[in-house]
Amino acid sequence: MKITDIREIAVPVNSNLRNAVFDFSQMTTSIVAVITDVVRDGAPVVGYAFNSTGRYACGAQMRNRLIPRIAKAEPDSLLNEAGDNIDPEKALAVMLQGEKPGGHTERSIAVGTIEVAIWDAVAKIAEQPLYRTIADRYSSGEASQRMFVYVGGGWYQPGKGIPELLAEMRGYQEMGYTQLKMKVGGAPLAEDLARLEAVLDLVGDGQLLAVDANCGFDNETALEYGRALAPYNLRWYEEPADPLDFALIARLADFYEPPLATGENLFSTQDVQNLVRYSGMRPDRDVIQIDPPQSYGVTMMSRTLAMLAEHGWSPKSVMPHGGNQMSLHIAAGFGLGLCESYPNTFGMFSGFADDAEIIDGYITLDDRPGIGFEGQADLYKIMSELSAG
Repeated sequence: MKITDIREIAVPVNSNLRNAVFDFSQMTTSIVAVITDVVRDGAPVVGYAFNSTGRYACGAQMRNRLIPRIAKAEPDSLLNEAGDNIDPEKALAVMLQGEKPGGHTERSIAVGTIEVAIWDAVAKIAEQPLYRTIADRYSSGEASQRMFVYVGGGWYQPGKGIPELLAEMRGYQEMGYTQLKMKVGGAPLAEDLARLEAVLDLVGDGQLLAVDANCGFDNETALEYGRALAPYNLRWYEEPADPLDFALIARLADFYEPPLATGENLFSTQDVQNLVRYSGMRPDRDVIQIDPPQSYGVTMMSRTLAMLAEHGWSPKSVMPHGGNQMSLHIAAGFGLGLCESYPNTFGMFSGFADDAEIIDGYITLDDRPGIGFEGQADLYKIMSELSAG
């Protein structure tokens, strides 16, 4: 048993949406195919992944360093103790050989994307969905097939006013979502508050609405928004300023009683450890939003969760960024609090399987082996062409 090839291709996201910081019109992502010599139904087992959304394609690091390291490794050195499957932890260690400590963003996304694709292959070889494979390894086999998901929306677009915003949000409710999130920071505070109040009238409860500033504020604006948002008792106030400005988060935590959220732009266990040490974030209410494929993958998520437990944080406080099949399976496998969803937002990279249903805010994961990209027709077409090329 061995990995016979790893392939990567950059694909445009093709979105005209905008948040407080940038638009997605030039955004790309890397799709990875990990091909094995294991045969199922007459074809090699292939694991797939892509590097989530919000970070550009990272094929150079893969081609120049990471893929060659796996190719040079002795095949048996990448197997589990039973010798009947690949061990992703060993593959991760091989990819990190020769890497200098620190500077995680430069490699964490490339490493994580390959690592998650390896997990997809591992689960397919084991003939089970990925969330069960993760649960068997890290959660004593305990996994829930039913997961609460919230929807990320409220984007800024040319010509989009409050009526169009409400139409967008009603559409999410009609899909079955009960908890919504909207962007702030792309308009003046007074305009954002008018947008917020309109959506609050729609959902009826601040706990059913979160806001996301996408790190777009300077310190004083972040604090100004915090003072203005506090009375609404929102589900959370997300990424007010630079993700490494832990002192600013601590200033907010001093007076902002409702939950704060951050973490999608932190890329290692060490980064998250510094967040919980120095930011003043509160384990009883605040939210950590790691994006697993961008943060070294599943193995590193297990180490981050273990570190968080040592600091008094529950897995239920971790609610991963991404809004895709990968984050869904990882959240379910580790028993995390909930999972993000981006229906119809980033084209074929959005959302879950084509036949997935959201009922009262919950999704039931299907039993397709692995991550289940095979249930996303448009995305799987590109992935299968990559592995067949």
